[in-house]
Amino acid sequence: METTIAFILIFGSLVFFHELGHFIFAKRAGILVREFAIGFGPKIIGYTKGETIYTLRLLPIGGYVRMAGEDLDKIDLKPGYRIAIELNKKEEISKIILNQKNPSPQQLFVEVEKADLEKDLFVEGYDEEEKFVRYSVARSAVVVENGTETVLAPYDRQFNSKKLSQRAMAIFAGPLFNFILAFFIFLAIGLIQGVPTMEPVIFDTQENGPAAQSGLLKGDVVTKINGESIATWDDMARIIQENPNQQLDFTVSRDGQEKEMSIVADSIKNGEETVGQIGVYYQSPLEKNPLKAVQNGATQTVDWTIQIFQLLGKLITGQFSIDALSGPVGIYQATDEVAKFGVFSLMNWAAILSINLGIMNLLPLPALDGGRLLFFLFEGLRGKPIDRQKEGMVHLVGIMLLMVLMIVVTWNDIQRFFF
Repeated sequence: METTIAFILIFGSLVFFHELGHFIFAKRAGILVREFAIGFGPKIIGYTKGETIYTLRLLPIGGYVRMAGEDLDKIDLKPGYRIAIELNKKEEISKIILNQKNPSPQQLFVEVEKADLEKDLFVEGYDEEEKFVRYSVARSAVVVENGTETVLAPYDRQFNSKKLSQRAMAIFAGPLFNFILAFFIFLAIGLIQGVPTMEPVIFDTQENGPAAQSGLLKGDVVTKINGESIATWDDMARIIQENPNQQLDFTVSRDGQEKEMSIVADSIKNGEETVGQIGVYYQSPLEKNPLKAVQNGATQTVDWTIQIFQLLGKLITGQFSIDALSGPVGIYQATDEVAKFGVFSLMNWAAILSINLGIMNLLPLPALDGGRLLFFLFEGLRGKPIDRQKEGMVHLVGIMLLMVLMIVVTWNDIQRFFF
């Protein structure tokens, strides 16, 4: 139960911040946002505020921000349509009701002759007495069809009416917010728990290992190896790993006194590479320093971004099998393991997942944010947008391929963990 709650909180937070990025920059660009959704599929709950409905949906596999003009929400009033309308105090149309059979007293019927609900915002036609009428349409007008209300989206409020830079930023902001979220999680860990100092302090030694046999003790601070000054644990680890089966001369500080000892590093296989090890354990001392917490948050975010890109490179070059990829089931299992190590481990895991989500969405694949940004790049180079129908078909194919990949990855997870 605890794992389920942790998984929902982590995954929900990552999706929320991703969509929040899209939402904020769409609003900044003046785009009408029709829906802010967490999850896909049937709606569980919904809350309307202003011109946006905020929904929680059944399938917890993502989310979306639905912007006016992005989807097939264009409303055409063709000649011959009979519509009911309501007027505001300025005698502008405030509500258009389609398929209305029994008008209320405040409603008027109009048989449409001509209408523009995007740019000029008017409706022309004939009323019940066959008299020609023309009404202006309020920018905030609502269209009702089969009981569903849709806020009218004048062209200047639609996604495609905006400058290329505004559209690109509205899409890029989703992944960007995942990186920002990761930074703040790492920052919070540093502020609350402390930042690792990376001092080369021996936390413990492996029984009968080279270090223990040579006299290295818990609490010793390594200051030199073979005469080379050691400032961090990484400095020490690098020298040891580069010298398998070699004698290393250590200088350590113990109880304020310097001690010297020689250790012959064992050799182990690390993939195709042979590296040295001496049998010591590390747990970095922690320091609570706000400035270092900020620096650590940025460093961790950059380092994990690089590592994930390196893994992607190995996947593309065939050094990393697709069978090793994990979907929601695998992430759930990993969350269960991480949760055993406490809340800070869970926070660290959430930050890594957030970076991973940001990077995955930036891949130049159809249906992903990166694929859409690629089309914007082509538009910038060509000086005009790609045909929307062709782009839509490419994204549709991309969605289908991604669904197939999701099924394959999920099946691999099920086989790995349950069979």
